[in-house]
Amino acid sequence: MDKLYPIGDVARRTGLSVSAIRFYADEGVVAPTRLTEGGFRQYDVHAVARLELVRSLRDLGAGLEDIRRVLAAESTLQELAVRHLRLVEDQLRQFRARRAVLRVIVRQPTTAEQVSLLHKLVSMSDDERDRLISRFWDFVTDGLDVHPGYLDRLRSRRPRLPEEPSTEQLEAWIELAEIVQDDQFRTALRAHFHRAFATEQGRLMATPEMLARAERRRLLYLEARAAQQAGVPPESPQARDIAERMVADSAGFVAAMTGEHDVGKARRSMAGFDRAASAQLRARMPGTDLVVRYGTLVARVNGTPEPDPDKTAAVQEWLAAALRQETT
Repeated sequence: MDKLYPIGDVARRTGLSVSAIRFYADEGVVAPTRLTEGGFRQYDVHAVARLELVRSLRDLGAGLEDIRRVLAAESTLQELAVRHLRLVEDQLRQFRARRAVLRVIVRQPTTAEQVSLLHKLVSMSDDERDRLISRFWDFVTDGLDVHPGYLDRLRSRRPRLPEEPSTEQLEAWIELAEIVQDDQFRTALRAHFHRAFATEQGRLMATPEMLARAERRRLLYLEARAAQQAGVPPESPQARDIAERMVADSAGFVAAMTGEHDVGKARRSMAGFDRAASAQLRARMPGTDLVVRYGTLVARVNGTPEPDPDKTAAVQEWLAAALRQETT
């Protein structure tokens, strides 16, 4: 006959309290192997193993009924794990959402009404978020006289929260959802776009041809940034090649806009880049900061690289240095 252990020994072996072992016996989860004449409960090694499994499953958050079904072979461990994993993942999403709301409340004065709004924002479905952003762009682009393709491009810049967003992504979504519903922000951004495309030249910028040119320029910039971040020296042939292609592209871009094709002027402009002057120029362009703020938050929500004026300026300085090397 297998050795039998008194309930105190079983408690020490399993890490369960004596009262918990009695509870599981009374609930019919793990019955004692034998009751002595004095009413003392004793357990064999198989019962001890079942109690150890009960403790492990309880530590993982499994319910008593699910555990009873597993022990009775009415359900498998894998089936229990699948159900419970789904529950735990749902709880994690809820905790991340709560954490994001609490962080916002800690950082800034928040009223009781705003707390309810914050919780509503993080609890939105994908469709609700999409409709909110669509209403924002409907307002911002209403009456904008540009090519429809450009409007589609603007509207495509929207947040896509992943299935399991981080707290930082949820915080970015809260901030984004707040500003797209803020009348001052929406009105200012709308005014910015209407100013930018009020002229013939401005409307030309939104044509498919110019958008295609802008995309080629973006790809060239990404090539330059990759080389600069990889530590390619500006005096190297690779840097000079990239810089010259940027010059040619810039001259072609200006020519498409104004009809003036001047490669020398484009080279001098790029070689004379000045970070401080560029920052001052950006600061004098109303609305640019609004576009950057929106783009930064969308990138943070989506987990993609954020706009970074300092990194952009570093690439432009690298290109300028490469062009100055060539002319020396």
